[in-house]
Amino acid sequence: MKAKQRKAKDKYDHTFRAIYDRDVKWESDDVRGLLKLPPGVKVKVLNYDPVMKRIDMKQRFPAGYVEPAHTHTSWHSILVTKGRMCVAGKDLRPGDYVFGWDIPHGPYEYPDGCEVFIVYMGDATHVWEKEDLLRHKLTWKPKTTTGKKGVLAHLKKRKAGKI
Repeated sequence: MKAKQRKAKDKYDHTFRAIYDRDVKWESDDVRGLLKLPPGVKVKVLNYDPVMKRIDMKQRFPAGYVEPAHTHTSWHSILVTKGRMCVAGKDLRPGDYVFGWDIPHGPYEYPDGCEVFIVYMGDATHVWEKEDLLRHKLTWKPKTTTGKKGVLAHLKKRKAGKI
């Protein structure tokens, strides 16, 4: 049975979707410019409703990546699906959850890399200061060889100001 899109009076997309993860390609965050994070983040946009301003996506952060302290005019719900996400004094693993609102939050550290499923409601554009990220002191240590290499590469980029 093919999914049918219904033209609703409320202008929202009422299409039913069942999506294979393998059919959605990873793309660079800057391709769509939805988040505006430092380079290195990959995304799989699973659903985007510009009327409702809702984005459902997977995000992949490379080992050593630091998501800077930031704000955005949206809330988000994040479920860790792979790797480690370190934030607010917690070392989060698959199954752990983060909720953020439109108040300053972060930085988030991904010492060994991480994948998350995230839902944004509102404008997901991250507002952050490059100087704050360049001055950030890492809190969490990598636990894998890949993580150790990633952290060193990230620190080298930050030292060169290439964030």
